[in-house]
Formats: sequence, C-alpha cells, structure tokens
Amino acid sequence: MRKPELSFSHVGLFVRDIARMADFYTRLLGFSVSDRGQMGKTSFVFLTRDPREHHQIVLASGRPEELAFNAINQISFRMGDFAGLREMYRAVQAEAGVTEIAPVSHGNALSVYFRDPEGNRIELFVDTPWYVEQPLRIPMDMSLPDAELWQWAHDSARKLPGYKPVEEWRADLAARIRKSSTRSPA
Repeated sequence: MRKPELSFSHVGLFVRDIARMADFYTRLLGFSVSDRGQMGKTSFVFLTRDPREHHQIVLASGRPEELAFNAINQISFRMGDFAGLREMYRAVQAEAGVTEIAPVSHGNALSVYFRDPEGNRIELFVDTPWYVEQPLRIPMDMSLPDAELWQWAHDSARKLPGYKPVEEWRADLAARIRKSSTRSPA
C-alpha cells in the first residue's frame, strides 16, 4: 500500500503585535497580504508570495508577552540566487528589531539567520551543488567577494564527511523514499 501524497503548505505564528509583524513580513521579506480577518478574539493576517497559494504564512494575534521558550526553531526561505541572499543580508542588518544575524555555511546551503522583531528565527538560504552530512554550521564571512566566498564554501565542504554532488545524494534519497512509501502506514 502506498502512503498518500502530501507536501508542506504553510506555517502559522502567534504574534503579539500583528500590525508590526505584518509590516515586517510584507516590507522586508516581500510577502503580500492575501486576506485578513477576525475569528472570535483572534485577528489573522494571511501572507503569500505565490499567487497559487492563498497563504504561506498566517499571523494570529494572542501570543503571550512572556514565553519561557519559543517552540519555533526556525522558518526557512529558499532564495532565488546568491545575489538575493546578499541583498537580504544587507537589508536585515539595517532593519530595526532584527537581532542575532548570523551568516553560515551548512555545506549543502549558504544561509543567513536572524531573529524577527518578536524573536522568531528566520533562515534565508541558497542551495549549494554539494551534500555533506548534517547538522553542520560554519560561520561565513559575507564581506568576501562572491567568487572567493563560493570557493571557500566548496573547499570547506570537500573536507567534510559525506561530501558528494547533491544530485548523487538526491538519487540515493529518492530510492529510500520510494522504498519507504511502499510500506503500510503505522
């Protein structure tokens, strides 16, 4: 029996200041408001960057002022190219309320992490053409010119466990997924 197909669709966040967070995600990250409304005491703002998706992010009011722990590890966005990642790196550095800005290499991706105005960790990334074993996090110097930074990333990745072209890794993963999809759901 095959497992039913599914794919990730969207994420919802409870927020304290829905107007500030909607401004942040629309102005800085380029999302558009697709809907907004109220259900009971909760306000909602629906955000998307894809006209085929009603929403990719939902902001919902009601986040308590004091939380001992933020259960969201990160929200990750794939960038179209490295030039876009570099541009967003400059933009988040200039953005009030953004903290913990950290450019890193994961070997299989080059990323810029930061905290949004309410402390949620955001990752902006571009894929590399290599695979290395995860987890991995190597600080990255965004002041390097593009060619030099990519050469550093490749030189670093080649020394890491599991290094191989990403297409080879994807073929191996696809085979594992096909094999597991033929098993019955638990």
